Amino acid sequence: MPTKKMTRAEQKALRPIQILDAAFEEFVLSGFVATRVEDIAQRIGVTKGTIYVYFPTKEDLFSAMIRHISRPVAELLEDFGDLEGSCTERLKAMLRLAYQRVTQDRMAREHLRLVISEGARFPEVIDAHHAELIQPLLSHTQALLDEGIAAGEFRDCPGASAEIVIAPILSLIMNFLIFDSRRSFDLPNYIDAHLDLLLGGIAT
Repeated sequence: MPTKKMTRAEQKALRPIQILDAAFEEFVLSGFVATRVEDIAQRIGVTKGTIYVYFPTKEDLFSAMIRHISRPVAELLEDFGDLEGSCTERLKAMLRLAYQRVTQDRMAREHLRLVISEGARFPEVIDAHHAELIQPLLSHTQALLDEGIAAGEFRDCPGASAEIVIAPILSLIMNFLIFDSRRSFDLPNYIDAHLDLLLGGIAT
């Protein structure tokens, strides 16, 4: 069955997303300083001027790209709200869902690389991203831990901290960013070990 050809209006509406996807690839490949707008344009077969129609400067393009690739984090936060069961069951499901999203979504992993490598250049962008997405994620995790403490499922201890709970996931992302597929990794065992260590420390 032939594919329906997009109208000019549909192509125009899709263009910013195409630009941001191409910008993501170039910024990951070369970093902000070395990335050329011409290379981004070439990826999607448009002129450099077309890029500037939507994003007046390379800085504007980078900022928009960071927001664009934050979608997996935003979606993860939404999915956390749908979890059911005891505090222990929800905590385990939340962490497994986070691991699944991190391992299956490249943008979710590369997002950390860009935050680390370019954060000093774009502090306002990174701070806004943290306030809008990362802090709510940590707050949701801490609220679940506090609920578990109040319910008698978790101990009120230093390990019942959102930052401590999330740390092994960040470590895994760094492992992926450094080694990619060059190093074999037993992911199911890593996840099970994380859950065992965490719940062994905080469960009553």
